[in-house]
This record gives sequence, structure tokens and C-alpha cells, in this order.
Amino acid sequence: MRAINIEDFKITDRIDIKNLETTFDLEASKSEIKDELKDTRKALGKIQDKMYAHGKYAVLVCLQGMDTAGKDSLIREVFKDFNSRGVVVHSFKVPTNLELKHDFLWRHYIALPARGKFGIFNRTHYENVLVTKVHPSYILDENIPGIDTVDDVDAAFWERRYEDINNFEKHIADSGTIVFKFFLNLSKEEQKHRLLRRLDREDKNWKFSPGDLEERKLWNDYMACYEEILNKTSKTHAPWYVIPCDDKKTSRYLVARVLYDTLKTYKDIKEPELDDDIMANLDLYKKQLKNE
Repeated sequence: MRAINIEDFKITDRIDIKNLETTFDLEASKSEIKDELKDTRKALGKIQDKMYAHGKYAVLVCLQGMDTAGKDSLIREVFKDFNSRGVVVHSFKVPTNLELKHDFLWRHYIALPARGKFGIFNRTHYENVLVTKVHPSYILDENIPGIDTVDDVDAAFWERRYEDINNFEKHIADSGTIVFKFFLNLSKEEQKHRLLRRLDREDKNWKFSPGDLEERKLWNDYMACYEEILNKTSKTHAPWYVIPCDDKKTSRYLVARVLYDTLKTYKDIKEPELDDDIMANLDLYKKQLKNE
């Protein structure tokens, strides 16, 4: 299999989204990629066990991508070997009435993982500078003082919102949350293929919505928003990784490798040592159990 450097997928300089690849050749068969993913996710599971016992860091995994980019199946396959008590998945939909009564980051803040746990955001706080920017009328539902018409949602508004997001991520990173942000980069042609598959297969019909086709018409608008997001919010403490995802097996493996290769550098993540008194009496405790 082709050697990879996770830094090649990280956004560190200004990008033009048209130049970002949606495919990546691992130079391996499907079965080889599957086996490599299996080994990597098992290694990730061991790190997660240590993190849970260590209790000092949390991990936030943010997944963004167009419809059909494969977020759900990626979560299923990458985190399959995790202890269920150490990982929580949140899928953010249209804000509820309660959520709209708070600032736009509130529902994301209360869903953050506790120290020792992984939190996965399937769609994230970036929807607030993505869907809302493509459909600015949605901002009016937030009932923000001074925002009375779509005309009030100007360039300065979006700059403040980017600043709020950057500050939010800096705050949680400083508090011990390791932040990963993945943009699953899907080609428009591959999305067409996957939407057709949903229509052709009876067991996939439930995933299809006519709204998917309406949003597809706005592809260029969404790409412009993603380009701005990647350029304005990829920071050292919360970098964006662009993952080519026209092939799902490849994208799953790349995400797992980014997580593993990064987390294994945290040498202070280890199981806590037992109290000296307990260590000194381990043989006694074993004897008590055996003599029951």
C-alpha cells in the first residue's frame, strides 16, 4: 500500500477548492484497504481506552461534506472497535425552537465530549456558515437583535461568525479538547451516482429526498462557502483535513490514519498508575479471590 503523510491532507495555506482532489489512489486492493482500516481502528480503540482511563483529553471529530459524502458509514466503520461508553455521536439537524432561543453555538457547546471521551459531530457548527450562507433567510429564524432583513446579513456578519467559531475552537482546544475537522470532498459526478443508487435500490429509497436535488442545483454556492470556511478557519489548534471521498473505503482509511497518526504523538496519554498501597498488596488481593 502507498505510504501516506497526513500533513498532505491538512489545510495550511490558502486553497482554491477546484484544485482539491476528490480521489486518492492508495495503490492497494479493496481487501487490502479493508485490512489496513481494521488494523488502524483497533489501534485507535486502544488509544481510546487509554484516554478514557487517563481522563485529561477529549477528542472532537467534525465531519462536513455534501449529501451522500458517506459520513454515516464512515462513522460506523472507523469507530467500530471503540468502547461504546467512550464515544458519542451527534447528528445536527435543523435547529429546534429551543435551540433557536440560544446563540448559534449553544447546541454544539452542550454536546461537546467530556474529558476521556470522543465526540463525533455528523454535520457541525459549520452549518451555521454554510447552509445559512447559501440560504441567508434562515438567519432570520435566529431572531438576532439588529438582523431584521436578509440585507442585514452582510459581509461583516459572516466575519463575526467566523471569528466566533475560531474563538470557540481555540477555547475548547485550550481546555484539553483535541479537534479534528474533516471535509469529505466529493465530486458532483459521484454525488449524482450515489443519488441514483438511492433511487434504484429499494433498501436505499428512504434516504432520498426531493430536497436533495434542489440543494444539488446550488452546488457552486456550497463549494464557494466551503472554500471560504477552509481558508478562514483552518488553525493550528483546529486544522481542516480535506479527505478525497469518491471512494468510501479510501476516505475511511484516511480519516482513521489522520486520527491515529496524530493521537499517537500524545505521549502523556497513558493509564493512571495504581496507588502504592494497592500495588503493594496485589498478591494479597489475588489470594483473597482465589481462596473464596
